[in-house]
Amino acid sequence: MERYAWKARVREGMLAEYIRRHDAIWPEMTAMLNEAGIHNYTIWNVGDELFGYYECEDLQHACRVQAQSEVNRKWDEYMKDVMVMERDPQTGAQPQLRQVFLHE
Repeated sequence: MERYAWKARVREGMLAEYIRRHDAIWPEMTAMLNEAGIHNYTIWNVGDELFGYYECEDLQHACRVQAQSEVNRKWDEYMKDVMVMERDPQTGAQPQLRQVFLHE
């Protein structure tokens, strides 16, 4: 199982809306995550910072499915007024955080 982590920022005063939108996540968005093989997807918050984490069998496949997904593009557009996410200019994905410690 591969692990993937990302970070982003919630726009000032928009945390409640960010949470509301995730509480009502589109069924087609969760279907895309399933197609990508993404499991245990969690997002944490402190202040205006977000930290996301998920596990998948094949990270390249997961990233490819997300990059090619129309619903993912629509979700990103829908969320851009409540959050700021850095993107890797070459892949279009969030820069992957480097794991520096693991205790299992």
